[in-house]
Amino acid sequence: MKFLIVGLGNIGAEYANTRHNIGFLVADELVAKHNASFSTERYADKAEFRAKGKTFIVIKPSTFMNLSGNAVRYWMQQEKISLENVMVITDEQHAQWQNGAQSSEACL
Repeated sequence: MKFLIVGLGNIGAEYANTRHNIGFLVADELVAKHNASFSTERYADKAEFRAKGKTFIVIKPSTFMNLSGNAVRYWMQQEKISLENVMVITDEQHAQWQNGAQSSEACL
């Protein structure tokens, strides 16, 4: 079984340690904990690891935040991952306030 974990954040040094990059930071920690690493691929930096018999694909979209849904849709299709196996990590509790989450929902 495969799972897609999407860490949303903003590209650029000025956002590196801000709350807006919590998705990137969580993705970095998760990947490091499992001794994996990111590579730059289409629409995102991507890492993959296995744990407890499951495959986890972790992406950090390289698109603008309001277009991150394109990366989510692409990697869901590429890896054949169903919607119920997708988790999006963002800095907001409610999707209607978060452009990246809104974009992801719209593309799905």
